[in-house]
Amino acid sequence: MKLKLGWQKRLLASGFLISSVMFVGACSDPGANSGAEEASSESLSGEVLRVAIGTQDQVINTAVGGATVRELGLLEKHLPTTGKYEGVEYDMQWSSYTSGPPITNKMLADQIDIGLMGDFPAVINLIKFQQEADDADSIYIGTLAYSPNGAGNAVVVPKDSEATSLADLEGGTISVPFGSAAHGMVLKALDDVGINPETDVTLISQAPEVGGSSLRTGQIDAHADFVPFGELFPFRGFAKKIFDGAQTGVPTLHGITVRSDFAEEHPEIVVAYLKAVLEANQIFRESPEEISANIEEWSGIEKEVVYMFLGPSGLQPLDPTIREVHVEALKNSIATLTSLGKIENPVDPAEVTNWIDESYLQQAMEEMDLVYDEVIATAEAYQITGEDALTGEAIEDPKLAAQYWVQGEETVTNFASIGNMLEALAALQAEGKAADVMFVHDRNNGWKLFAENSYYVSNGDEVSAFLLESDAQAYAAETGGQMMAFRGLQDRYAKGRQPTLVGALVGGRR
Repeated sequence: MKLKLGWQKRLLASGFLISSVMFVGACSDPGANSGAEEASSESLSGEVLRVAIGTQDQVINTAVGGATVRELGLLEKHLPTTGKYEGVEYDMQWSSYTSGPPITNKMLADQIDIGLMGDFPAVINLIKFQQEADDADSIYIGTLAYSPNGAGNAVVVPKDSEATSLADLEGGTISVPFGSAAHGMVLKALDDVGINPETDVTLISQAPEVGGSSLRTGQIDAHADFVPFGELFPFRGFAKKIFDGAQTGVPTLHGITVRSDFAEEHPEIVVAYLKAVLEANQIFRESPEEISANIEEWSGIEKEVVYMFLGPSGLQPLDPTIREVHVEALKNSIATLTSLGKIENPVDPAEVTNWIDESYLQQAMEEMDLVYDEVIATAEAYQITGEDALTGEAIEDPKLAAQYWVQGEETVTNFASIGNMLEALAALQAEGKAADVMFVHDRNNGWKLFAENSYYVSNGDEVSAFLLESDAQAYAAETGGQMMAFRGLQDRYAKGRQPTLVGALVGGRR
């Protein structure tokens, strides 16, 4: 599904957005994207134009629209400087927040023009503008990164906790940022395993940094959060993941909202911003390790975690388009927020389509000579490819590949199989070297995992990895295999016992 809503056709009536949405299957229609040309031709020479963007540097799903665009000066590269914009001085104002609500508050106060946020905050943003603002509406104009099944949201517990599943948390205290996508995820997940979130556990609201501190000090039994903290805390060594949002099967995303008055007055600037996002996506695909290392400098989030989410075969594909899966994520957010009592006045989930305007993105693609469907195909093809670093064989199935990132090296090393990776890892360690991270994938679902934090089943010469201990136990019982830890597998290879490991185990270089 492709959504198109020309800004030139948008009308404001009684503070509500009245618009039409066209569902089309072909690439963008240049004739429907002439808003920039129809905008006022009055010269703005000598004026100072504010462009205020609110992002979330630590929430790395916003990196391609936030820190990468900001630090590489990509927006300045694309800002209009001719026609009515000749002689204009741009006042670029970037601000970063730990969550979406502060961005919405500043957008309502006309202090931020473009805001980057997750699906739940985005829905609140859109509704608040519609129901509370008299001077403008908010429009959803593009996606930053997303998961079709909910990967990225997660529940973690202290590293030494005996809990291995949500069922073990009954009677405990779980913290989560209220009103976030993780909040909706944990409510559904608890209900799915028969735990009443109102009576069987104590839910408290904590921001990511507070939740991490509470885990370290044992003040809570578990913490639920969004990208990247479900992977970041285990990577830092003080937590382990017991539930992945992908287990819910509910899509999640981070996207771009803009004030309608800003978009209508300066559509060329909105198009320029989306061109910068498109270029940031391309830069990331071409040099994922380099940009991941840069994002570590800009955000403080380790490059290995950034790469896990946004690198090839990562947990969160980079795709700026707005399709059915993204609309579904926003609709699900409305339903969950309504059940939480976070929406005072009822909102029909179908209203989502009236908030979406993809014409700015289509115009940006046209001006960059990009084809809509090819942009989608490029995003979907961003998988692990190349040759096995040990054997030279082609990496034909990215879900059977493996990778490690050697300390001090600039790029990731890839293998066609996890067995080859372990063999190379044993040789690497024998030379006194080490890898900062190793990646595998869950056998049942293909979710990308940190190798050291996964559960394994050895069945003869075959070894499979799992996110959940219960899944590993079930597979071991089914096949007669033996459960093993990653360290045990490493010992096998160090001793020269090299079984062939198979299963959905992923890592890899482009």
